[in-house]
Amino acid sequence: MKAAVAHQFKHALEIQQVEKPIVGAKDVLVKIHACGVCHTDLHACHGDWPVKPKLPLVPGHEGVGEVVEVGSQISHIQIGDRVGIPWLYSACGHCEYCLSGDENLCLSQQNAGYSVDGSYAEYCKAHGDYVVKIPDGVSYVDAAPLFCAGVTTYKALKVSEIKPGQWVAIFGVGGLGHLAVQYAVAMGLNVVAVDTGDDKLALAKSLGATLCLDFNRDDVNGEIGRQVGGVHAAICTAVSKAGFEQSYKAVRRGGKCVLVGLPPEEMPLPIFDTVLNGVSVVGSIVGTRKDLEECLDFAARGKVKAITIEKSLDDINQVFEQMIAGEINGRVVMKFAQ
Repeated sequence: MKAAVAHQFKHALEIQQVEKPIVGAKDVLVKIHACGVCHTDLHACHGDWPVKPKLPLVPGHEGVGEVVEVGSQISHIQIGDRVGIPWLYSACGHCEYCLSGDENLCLSQQNAGYSVDGSYAEYCKAHGDYVVKIPDGVSYVDAAPLFCAGVTTYKALKVSEIKPGQWVAIFGVGGLGHLAVQYAVAMGLNVVAVDTGDDKLALAKSLGATLCLDFNRDDVNGEIGRQVGGVHAAICTAVSKAGFEQSYKAVRRGGKCVLVGLPPEEMPLPIFDTVLNGVSVVGSIVGTRKDLEECLDFAARGKVKAITIEKSLDDINQVFEQMIAGEINGRVVMKFAQ
């Protein structure tokens, strides 16, 4: 089968023929129809993070397609089912995190396109208990970004514990942030969108944001304080120190700053203000299978739709270059010939 393979960190992926995966008793084999391209894939191929992925590696954790083979111990998935293979490839199922509904925090988890081969390939093996079915009416291209970008932002909003009618600020209206705005609006929240450039702000406005601010032109925190008195929660998808600082300062007393982006530098936390104002700073990492089912349901009901740019597997190195240069608006999805 055809696949894109990383053999060395910071080198171009090689498009090559590799062996089709062999399915075990608890596995399924998915014929990939589409796969989203996430910034995490780029970090994996560059070896940017302290925990390194395996090499050689087939990246990809937003793969969606049709089940063509089912292991002997899997009964709830059938050949022909439309499923996706998320970042949470598998978890142990019996630790305190798994048993309490926090399987995304399992210390023994495997991650698609990182610790195990992912879906930058014509076929991908997946753990049958951890694939998630795609609702009827949602296309493969529309579904793919929701298996990471969608569930990540949806989970962050859940973690914020914000209530309908309250104010949330979304910092960064890119591949994750444009979905965060849509989920927030669908959840009945008032949205402040923060990014730079008329196109990004116009997009946020069209998606339902009430207040749109340019961090290069506007006094972001001053305007948020003046117009809404501070937000009840801020979701920071940005990967800059400045983005974190602004998102923290945007939160009113008793609010939450939820961190999603993974910037390379350390960020100081003002302890005095955090204690005095009763502000919570929390991290949120992807989501569980239940979170993913819920976030897909929003798409099935027409409440959320990723802005996608269709490419092919052969384009992946060019896509990575555009990603590094910040030239991508929305989410790139590689569509596979059938």
